[in-house]
Amino acid sequence: MREFVYGLTSAPRDIDHTPPIEVHRFTAGPAGENSYVTVCARSGRAAAIDPGAAVPEMIDAVRRRGWSIEAIYLTHAHFDHVEGIPALRRSVPGAPIHLHPADRPLYDHANEAAALFGYVLKETLPPPDFPLVPGKSVPVGESRLEVRFAPGHAPGHVLLYSPEAGFALVGDVIFQRSIGRYDLPGGDLQTLMESIREQVLTLPDGTTLYPGHGDETTVREERLGNPFLISQAPSRFA
Repeated sequence: MREFVYGLTSAPRDIDHTPPIEVHRFTAGPAGENSYVTVCARSGRAAAIDPGAAVPEMIDAVRRRGWSIEAIYLTHAHFDHVEGIPALRRSVPGAPIHLHPADRPLYDHANEAAALFGYVLKETLPPPDFPLVPGKSVPVGESRLEVRFAPGHAPGHVLLYSPEAGFALVGDVIFQRSIGRYDLPGGDLQTLMESIREQVLTLPDGTTLYPGHGDETTVREERLGNPFLISQAPSRFA
């Protein structure tokens, strides 16, 4: 398991230049999926994003550092990104689960989906509590994340974007020099490419992208160097 931390800043708002949100990444599992904790640096209040196999290490970090997880946000409901929810909910029982309704069938059948890949989920997932609504925003302490609808990898996939801190949690829509799978149930290549073009490439070039697998990247890096996207980029480099 590996944990990474990123302090993200936009224009300084106070004298000590405190980053508005820190992003901590935890990586584990056969698929090497990334789970994230986003922490409001001013309050220590936090949200867990896509809790996967690395949840034990995530819980340990939360306890050691005194963070308060107040919500669980899911970019999508594939089994490798939700398998840690039962353990996390035992640690933070008051944290509601937020999921786009179009991914509820994937969520409800995560055990069957895992079995198709020879993987067994050890526990039944608790039901989601609230929908993630595109065009709205959700809190991380004193900051907020915008919900952007980005289907194609999964029917209810969303991105969580912080214009204040200049990052987006992109799940499995886009990776460093690659894109998400579209051959899984509910996936579609044309829809995925439209989501990337409309919801990723329209973000500022300096926006850091935190994917569900692999290392972070930026909009500019993928606009200019991703072999799947160069023809999609709305720029003179396309």
